[in-house]
Amino acid sequence: MTDFSIIVPCYNAVETLQATLNSIQAQTYDDWEVICVDDGSTDATVALLEQISARDPRIQVYQNVGKGPSCARDFGAMFFASREVIAFCDADDIWWPDKLSQLAACFADPKVDAAFGKVAFFQDDPTSATSFSAVPSAPLSIPMLLGENPVCTMSNIAVRRAAFMRTGGFDETLVHNEDLEWLIRLVGTGAHVVGIDKCQTWYRTSPYGLSADLRAMQKGREGAIRTAAHYGHLPSRQSDAIFLRYLSRRALRLGQGRLMPLAFALQGVLRSPAGFFNAPKRGIGTLLGALVAPVLPARLSQFVFSR
Repeated sequence: MTDFSIIVPCYNAVETLQATLNSIQAQTYDDWEVICVDDGSTDATVALLEQISARDPRIQVYQNVGKGPSCARDFGAMFFASREVIAFCDADDIWWPDKLSQLAACFADPKVDAAFGKVAFFQDDPTSATSFSAVPSAPLSIPMLLGENPVCTMSNIAVRRAAFMRTGGFDETLVHNEDLEWLIRLVGTGAHVVGIDKCQTWYRTSPYGLSADLRAMQKGREGAIRTAAHYGHLPSRQSDAIFLRYLSRRALRLGQGRLMPLAFALQGVLRSPAGFFNAPKRGIGTLLGALVAPVLPARLSQFVFSR
């Protein structure tokens, strides 16, 4: 049987952490441990963690103050994870009840080094999610990652401990797109990473989190590109356009100004029409949304695009 070490980096997460841990405790597969790494919270996160840990000893609490989420993930995975497979979950995301059961079935194949599923995007109520990621039929590749990262979030990836250790962990100097850079190294070191075409993770979108700084994400991609070059891959015009389409869609979902989604969309179309419209429904929908957003009332725009 596959067993899991689940790493949960925490920082001022008292408002969402209970729901996150509840979703792990509600898993239909119960061979797991949770390693919560607090990054120096100033709210009641630590007190909440201690209360939950006292009731459920499978949930362990550690301190790694002021070093960021990448360091917290490394700290938990490298020093405290004791199970065969490491899974990551951010402290504001929620797992589908049968996520670990699906992953255990997938990892029964010894050729699989890492796996991910589909993501549902929500703001307040996960059951209201209407936007979902797509899972490629082929194993994850570096060219694929240089376009629109199908993993989407660290809460949606599980990796054998041995494969994680081969990567050397996360680049802790990166603040944005550090997950993308690590995934490129994971694939580049020979890991066989497969997608499961089932929803496994609810991802909470927020206009205030690190992943909401889209300009910084765009700049952070440069570190991932340098790593890809180390493995002999450079982004094509098509992959650049796909990435810009992703930024436009994300800007729409987060309500990031009236013109930012359009700016990203137009850059993508100019960079490579074939890339931007390689998934016609997604490309046309993104461009139309970006064109309409500037003239919609703010509340209507939020209602339409945040779902």
